[in-house]
Amino acid sequence: MKLFSWLLPRKAPTLSLAQQQRLLRLPESAGLGDHALRAQRWVVVDLETSGLNLNRDQVLSIGAMVIEDGAIDFSQTFERTLLRTDNPLSPSVLLHGLGPSAIAAGSDPADALLDFMAFVGDSPLLAFHAPFDQHMLTRALKDSLGYRLQHAFMDVAALAPMLCPQHQGREAGLDHWIKHFNLYVEDRHNASADALATAELALILFSRARAQGIDSPQALQQRLNQWQRRKIIHSF
Repeated sequence: MKLFSWLLPRKAPTLSLAQQQRLLRLPESAGLGDHALRAQRWVVVDLETSGLNLNRDQVLSIGAMVIEDGAIDFSQTFERTLLRTDNPLSPSVLLHGLGPSAIAAGSDPADALLDFMAFVGDSPLLAFHAPFDQHMLTRALKDSLGYRLQHAFMDVAALAPMLCPQHQGREAGLDHWIKHFNLYVEDRHNASADALATAELALILFSRARAQGIDSPQALQQRLNQWQRRKIIHSF
């Protein structure tokens, strides 16, 4: 029975009064507007997790950068490495250089996630392979805060092949696009470094989008939805 304990309904998280008050102050998502891409504040997020199982593995660290006014704003950065976990960790944690003692000394998940959502504000999120990050973040927020994430997530891994159709890299990973655009990454598989690399890639792709007549977050998401639907149709 213990083997399948992750399938059982989770108890509502117990929050302090201060945490409850912070939760109530979090702004709602503003969604994707029809204003210019340069006018949109984006939060580029990367999560390091204990593994790739969407239901059992946990978020260990969060790194985020902000794109605002068409550039990376280095005065707005977020890093909470080592969210504390009480469950056994898989060997994949070694990939991130996170040992058990470092994780045990990490931030309280509720406080770290409250800090992150306050940092996000009402902005949409960008991530490379966003469905994974979105799922893991959604579950972490629900488990630790009882919070329902409704912010828009856009997938940079899908934007890249859509906006660079001449490039044969439709299923390429972040390392591939880093090499293709000659981006410098100091420490891959570190949440903050990966978020910065994703932000740099996103800026290149936004420039490509504007050159193709796509100049609003809403239009970019609509074009991405259409492109993904065509991919599904052509796969049959």
